Formats: sequence, C-alpha cells, structure tokens
Amino acid sequence: MDNGDSSDLIKRAAQLIFSAEYVLALTGAGVSVESGIRPFRGPGGIWTERGEPPMDGYRRFMADPKAYWENRTKPGRSGGSRYREAKPNPGHKALAELEEMGHLKWLITQNVDNLHTEAGSRNVLEIHGNSRKLRCTSCNARFPREGFDFSELPPKCPVCGGMVKGDTVMFGEPIPSDVLNRCFEESQRSDCMLVVGTSAVVHPAASLPLIVKRNGGVLIEVNPHETELSGICNVCIEAPSGESLPELVSEIKRLKG
Repeated sequence: MDNGDSSDLIKRAAQLIFSAEYVLALTGAGVSVESGIRPFRGPGGIWTERGEPPMDGYRRFMADPKAYWENRTKPGRSGGSRYREAKPNPGHKALAELEEMGHLKWLITQNVDNLHTEAGSRNVLEIHGNSRKLRCTSCNARFPREGFDFSELPPKCPVCGGMVKGDTVMFGEPIPSDVLNRCFEESQRSDCMLVVGTSAVVHPAASLPLIVKRNGGVLIEVNPHETELSGICNVCIEAPSGESLPELVSEIKRLKG
C-alpha cells in the first residue's frame, strides 16, 4: 500500500491509470453520500438507525406480485423519493470525464440512484439495479419506470410477456445474470481498478477487486475511511471522492500534455 502526502498519492494514482490498458471503477454508497443520499449501512446509515429490512423481500414479492404492485401504484405514493432531489457531485462528473478521456472502460456501481448516468457515464453496470427502471423477471429487458403501462397488475413485459418488477435487486433476489456475468468478465480483463466510496465487504461486488489483484492488476482506493480492502491496495487516497477525483483527472490531463 502506498502511503504519503495526498498530492503525491494522487500523482501516483494518475500514473497508474495513465499507464494501464483496461481501467475499471467500482463505486459504492460513499460516492452518493456526497450528493446528500444517506447510506444504508455504516455511520449515519438508514439501516444502522432503523434496523435492516426483512431478508425475504423477493420471496414475498413472488408470492403475491399483484398485491405488491397494487401497493406500489396507490394514488399519491411516490417511489424513490430519497433519490429524487439528488444531483451528481464532482466525483460522479470526474468519473464520467475519465471515461470520455478514454481512460475508464467500465464503471460498476452498487448504487441504484442513476447519478452516474446523469453525470454522463455511458458504460455503467448497475449490479444492484436502478430505481428509475423496471426489469422483466423472464428476459431481463429493462424499461424506464416513467410512462410504463400499469393498467394490468402485475405489469407485463412488452418484449416477452413476462412479469415485470422494479429493477432494484431485492433481498433474496439473485443479481441478474446479464449484469453479474459482465461484471466478472470485465474484472478479468482489467489491469487497474478504482475502488471508490465502498467498504468492499458486500458480495459479489467485494470479489471484483480481488479478481483484478489476483490477475496482477493494481487497485486504487478512494475513501475517507480505511476499509478491509485498504491493505491490498497499491494506492489509498483517504479523501472524499468529490474532492480527490477531480484532482486525479486534472493530473491525468497533465500527463497527457
């Protein structure tokens, strides 16, 4: 692990990214905290305060999907309110710029708030889904929630006729295979991963940096707090992503000349 002055660490991280051939980013709740979204776990977390929700959410949904959707589509009910007012912060925008510059191939996020896409990132793998989308339980086709036809409950997939649920992965629900497989494939190709705003303890996302490291790649951690992953990272930048990632992008631009 590289320790030292913050500016030196950012320079070292920039050099690693600049010289790498296939850079990925893995982001977690810490990135969105800087946009005013409370995390679920850890200090200030919703579940830390209120306790974790039932672990059988997906089983209960599948047992009576019509009742679930009747409750979700009640007049006056608005889903995703905790994300509605949030806007991308400089950390989100820096990652989008890193992709635009050609130095970031894919961004894997555990967040469901859509802020990476709003910031301009295009190659985004949402391992836990997206609160603004719906997903077919049969063919995994995804659709914008806004404007979807809810005249029949549970709603039907316009592609294959299968049952539609929210894209956000519920407790007890398998992560959609199309996304999960792509995350593992990209991690196998990567020689450098930015791990930003995540404690990297929740699987399967936690296993992705280990794949990169096992294959001889480098890990760059950006997090105000030390994590269980810190000990195997090549560089640890202990600062909020909204502050450090724009500096990292500026340093890479300097290297590009």
